[in-house]
Amino acid sequence: MEKFKYLGTILTDQNSIQEEITIILKSGNACYYLVQNILSSSLISKDLKIKIYRTVILHVVLCGCETWSLTFREKPRLSVCVRRTFGPKRDEVRGEWKKLLNEELNDLYCSPNIVRVIKSRRMRWAGHVARMGRGKAYMGG
Repeated sequence: MEKFKYLGTILTDQNSIQEEITIILKSGNACYYLVQNILSSSLISKDLKIKIYRTVILHVVLCGCETWSLTFREKPRLSVCVRRTFGPKRDEVRGEWKKLLNEELNDLYCSPNIVRVIKSRRMRWAGHVARMGRGKAYMGG
């Protein structure tokens, strides 16, 4: 089989996750658009926006990330969700709007970037599987 869906994750014979990332980002975008009015409001504090991002959008985007094998192609695509949450910023000197750079997003977000979170979850899951032992992992085989 070239690809199949297992527990909501698309697995391919080439171990490619491009299609999976595309589907996950579409789900994340759908969540973002549900709360877009709240996140774009100037009446909401940065801290509350971060809490909404973490509880609503991030959980959807990271669903099943423990099985992903990230390549350099996927890493920038995953940063889009954080960028949309905070939107562009106005340059006070020039008066122009600009996209935030990854470093600026990390400073603003004050949390590990999404790629680090994925790596951490993968390591935690690998440790869990290693502790299961051979008998439990293969269920009698």
